[in-house]
Amino acid sequence: MPDPDPRAPGERLATIAGRWRTSGHVIGEPKVSVLGTDIYELFPGGHFLVHYVDVAVGGQPVRAIEVIGEPDGRGGYLARSFDSEGNAELMHLTVDDGVFHFTGGGDVAPTAQPKETPTARVRSTLTIARDRKSMTAVWERSDDGTTWHPWMDIHFTRADDTSGSRLA
Repeated sequence: MPDPDPRAPGERLATIAGRWRTSGHVIGEPKVSVLGTDIYELFPGGHFLVHYVDVAVGGQPVRAIEVIGEPDGRGGYLARSFDSEGNAELMHLTVDDGVFHFTGGGDVAPTAQPKETPTARVRSTLTIARDRKSMTAVWERSDDGTTWHPWMDIHFTRADDTSGSRLA
């Protein structure tokens, strides 16, 4: 299926390519810290973005790999991730003027999920600063798929100025 954007998917996705210092928290009392590194690399050929996650959520390590770029048939992309605990997640992504909108089911980021209430849906808005030196991600969760609650606030600071790929 052809990409909905006449440019290669990589052109739209590459805006977040690079190494990022990740910090933030899971919302709640008490707040649970999120610290680590995220790396986004454009895969050779320019059709996919590979995302490596190496963070700690409340001191618990979370490592994952995500592949972004497969057309979802709705004008956006699929984001498939796999973590070191054996979990696999699928999210949908749309990109509008440097803002990435992710939506998915409740199986996303099980380490950061509340234990008392199952999550039915999650969504995130990832906004890139105009200078491309920082990004913010505001995550929300829903127990019923209708009512949304703040879940995580994450900030990314560029740790390098590269947007290439170590996979090339």
